[in-house]
Amino acid sequence: QVHLVESGGGLVQPGGSLRLSCRASGFTLEDYSYGWFRQAPGKDQEGVSCDSTSDPFTYYAKSVEGRFSISIDRAENTVYLEMNNLKPEDTGIYKCAATALAGAGTVRAMCTIPWQFDYRGQGTRITVSS
Repeated sequence: QVHLVESGGGLVQPGGSLRLSCRASGFTLEDYSYGWFRQAPGKDQEGVSCDSTSDPFTYYAKSVEGRFSISIDRAENTVYLEMNNLKPEDTGIYKCAATALAGAGTVRAMCTIPWQFDYRGQGTRITVSS
């Protein structure tokens, strides 16, 4: 069976850090383009960060640039989102997703325009509050 399962969410104080994990099963994540998306209360879904081993470009939303970092562990078939200096506006449900489409331009597109992903996780909740 194919799954994407996120973990690592929780309650954190402003200025704190969290690392989200997204473990894939049933397919090889590095063969896909992948990303993290979030939905804050009352807002539309936002592409937070997207990446691909076939695209030299890594996308970060302006609101998280310099604070978040996306990475992949090929051996663990897992993509991570390292989040530092968290702010209350980072609160939301974070989901990972993957698309089989690859190549230059895919990473920016999948994070910024409506996209039909091949696989999506159920999400993990992050609350940034004092």
